[in-house]
Amino acid sequence: MFRERVEITTLGNGLRVVTEPMSSIRSIAMGVFVGVGARDESAADSGLTHFIEHMLFKGTHRRTAREIAVAVESRGGMLNAFTDKEYTCYHARALAEDAPLVMDVISDMLTQPLLADEEVARERNVVLEEIRRYRDDPEEAVHDLLDSTMWPGHPLGRPVVGRSSTVKRFEAHRIRSFMDRYYEPSRIVVAAAGRIRHGAVVKLAERYFGAMPGRARRRPQVQPIPIAAESFKRKRIEQVQFCLGIPTFGHRDPRRYTVALIDMVLGGSMSSRLFQEIREKRGLVYDIGSHIIGYRDTGLFAVSGGAGPATFGQVLELIRQELQRIRKAGLEQDEIEQAKQRVRGVLVLSQESATARMMGVGKSLLLLDRVVPLDEVLAGIESVTNEMIRDVAGELFQPDRISLAAIGPLGREWAAA
Repeated sequence: MFRERVEITTLGNGLRVVTEPMSSIRSIAMGVFVGVGARDESAADSGLTHFIEHMLFKGTHRRTAREIAVAVESRGGMLNAFTDKEYTCYHARALAEDAPLVMDVISDMLTQPLLADEEVARERNVVLEEIRRYRDDPEEAVHDLLDSTMWPGHPLGRPVVGRSSTVKRFEAHRIRSFMDRYYEPSRIVVAAAGRIRHGAVVKLAERYFGAMPGRARRRPQVQPIPIAAESFKRKRIEQVQFCLGIPTFGHRDPRRYTVALIDMVLGGSMSSRLFQEIREKRGLVYDIGSHIIGYRDTGLFAVSGGAGPATFGQVLELIRQELQRIRKAGLEQDEIEQAKQRVRGVLVLSQESATARMMGVGKSLLLLDRVVPLDEVLAGIESVTNEMIRDVAGELFQPDRISLAAIGPLGREWAAA
């Protein structure tokens, strides 16, 4: 109903190619997803996946760093990358005719990086500045603080950018060893959406990635065991930035559809309960909302915002009251229907973006080993009932499962908590 044909091909070395044509546009979005992220790092390697993402833009045996940047940009396109807890993505937007160029550049970065010692030393300083920037931004830092509070000692509890103490020790030989272990075909998905033909993309992938040796290795998974705890950091700023966190379900759990509707009603929009009650009615905050982060085997339901030090406690109490109200009574039927329509609208409207489609099929194939049809997602959302909401909220929103992280001008009563 909503998609043109999605096709998947697995090359002989294990690399997978997934495409979704969009015949009405004249451009392409292409991404190379590598199944390695911060979650795969040891404590000593914290931040190494993100550091590698930086280094692959610093030159190959065929191109300088400037030539990498110019290759796609000079054609009017865009080349970028990001690192997540469970994967890394190198992606581009370009004219359809430049698909071979995009594949050439990204494959060159991934298979022939120079990793010169002087560039590693220079990029260490860049990443250390990035870490300092995060530390100076309490809206960002509070999320890392929550992760470390909920998952202490687990890779999910460590920041993607790493820590200064680990980044300072990164050397070229360490990067090569890590890439040799994780940058291998069975962990790679090439995804493309836009004016493309599947066969043409497969041929490009075969040409540029087909020679990569396949050496499939099982991903060692350490089961995350969340704890409910509180962490506070005193900082001389105007507001207290806070984040409440509740462990929730992973990507494969069908209850994620129920959580999506709860999120939408609780804090997912300007018409949500938290926004209307705490900002519009009481005027206690400027920013407040909720969001969900999913992983393979777990997830995070979070409520975040900023409040003045005098009203911080009141805001927390109002949030907790709303969580318990949903836990005990569920949602109103009209709220459920409106949330379903909003989620449906967001999902369907996103299908007009080639980048969103490419990200969707690529991430889905990498993490779930299949592309989840949009109609299946919409049916899952539509199937949610208030009884399901009460069951899920009853499990998730128990007071002893809620963690809290806060940064700001906290009084002694908070710092000592």
